[in-house]
Order: sequence, then C-alpha cells, then structure tokens
Amino acid sequence: MLETGPTAVKAFESLSVMITNTCINYQTILPPVLGEHMAFGDTGVVIYCNALMGARSNFEGGPSALAAGLTGRTPRYGYHLDRNRKGTKHFVVDASMASLSDWGALGGIIGKAVNSYWEVPVISGIESPPSSDQMKHFGASLASFGSAAMLHMPGITPEARDLRDAFHGLVPSAETRIGTSDLANFYARYDCRDENADVVVFAASQLSLMEMEQVARMIDGRSVHPETTLLVATSPEIKSASCFYQSYARELAEANGWKRLVTNSAKLVNIIGGYGYHPTLLDTQRCTDSAVLGKIVQ
Repeated sequence: MLETGPTAVKAFESLSVMITNTCINYQTILPPVLGEHMAFGDTGVVIYCNALMGARSNFEGGPSALAAGLTGRTPRYGYHLDRNRKGTKHFVVDASMASLSDWGALGGIIGKAVNSYWEVPVISGIESPPSSDQMKHFGASLASFGSAAMLHMPGITPEARDLRDAFHGLVPSAETRIGTSDLANFYARYDCRDENADVVVFAASQLSLMEMEQVARMIDGRSVHPETTLLVATSPEIKSASCFYQSYARELAEANGWKRLVTNSAKLVNIIGGYGYHPTLLDTQRCTDSAVLGKIVQ
C-alpha cells in the first residue's frame, strides 16, 4: 500500500498497487498489528503505528517504500530493532488537554525538546487514555516539530506497561515537566487577534469520520463568512481529497489572495509558513467561529 500524489498513480496502478491517497490509513484502510514490520513514508503514520499499534517502521522515502512493496522486504535497521525502541527522555505532563489542538501543541512542545529522529520520548502524567484522533494530532505534531518516529505512554501504548518497560528497565532520574503555561506559550507563537481569517483549514492529518461529524455539528445552521473560505480534507473513504499542504497550497493562496490561515492542526501551522501563509492555531470551535465571523476568534 502506498500513499502518493497524482503524477505516479497510473504507473502504480499498472503494478497492481492499491492506491489509498490518505495519510490516515490506520483509521481507514489497513491498521497494522503489534510487532508487524512495515515500510511507511508519512511521518504521522509512522509515529502513530510505531507507538499506538506497536508495529515497526522507519520513515521511508518513495523509492524504498516501493521496493519494500515489490519485494516484501524492508531493511533491518532503526525502529525494526528492539534496542532502538527504548525510551530516551522522560516528559511529565501537568496540564489537561481539552481539545485536539491542545494535543497538537503538546506534540509540538515535546518535538522541539527532542528534535531528533533517534530520540524516543516517554510521556507520563496523562490523565486518561487519549482517543485515536487525539493521538493522531499529538503524534503528527511531534513528528513534524521533532522528526520523532516513536514514543511511549506508560499504561497506554502497547510496549510500555510502565516506566520500566518504556525505558527497557533503566528509568532516568531526569524529567521535563510540561504545564498549562507551556501550552499557552506555544499557542502565543501563532496568536493574531482581530485579524481577518482568509482561510480556515481542517487537515494535516486528514479528518476521521468523528472529526468530520464534529466540524459539521459546529457549523450546522451557520454560514461561512463571504470573505472567508473553509476547507476540510479527509480520506477518500469519506470524501476524495488529499492533505491541504500537498494540494497546491501556494497556488491556492496566490489565486485567492490568502495570507491568514486558521487551523486546529499544530502540524499544519509548523509546515504552512513555507507556502506563504501566516498561521494561527485555535481549537475546533474557535476555527469554525472564525470561519463564520470572518475574523480570528480568540
């Protein structure tokens, strides 16, 4: 299974590749199982499947993923090996995550702190097991800000029944605590009060069926402001689409005069600046409110 853009679709189809065009295949098509070896490319997919599923994959490029699909083999290195999956840094969360964007902010904070593919953060202090969508936002942001491909949450992820499991027996004495003020400071980096909202985007990663229902419920009976565009990207199984930043984001901005982008995705605010946008990170409710009012709601 490959996730790819339109230019290679016909060639892959001629090889009998199943085309999914999704970055949330673990929620829609083929979730891997504990201990299964994979060759995935999308960073959000890799960290989710390594951590939440206990499957094993590195960040693969297109040629290596294709080679794995054709041969049924993938190189035996990195996160396929037990020794590289042990925790390296301990983070204790002293804050409550009330929204998907809060989980994304937490991922961004920890990602900037680890900032290495070979670091495996261990996160404790989580009040209750996060949902699939919460872990999706957390993992995608952690991978985007920190290039991390693996994490542990003791008592939640399958390879970490407790801290000792997460660190393969030797728990470090040092720990980094993350509180409510750290989340607020992360949001403040993207704060822009009272500006017009050119475009409100729900993407990066694509939305699950539950997220689609949430956005639909919040917008039901309301009209998007005539000078604001609301975009939602989901998987082909829900609606044919691809991730916003891979869908001619720069060309869309230039054609429509978009500058100020509002989203609930911490991953997207980290990426989209390179396409000429000025991003603002808000929770889902404030995103939909901004779309309706045409101004950023804080």
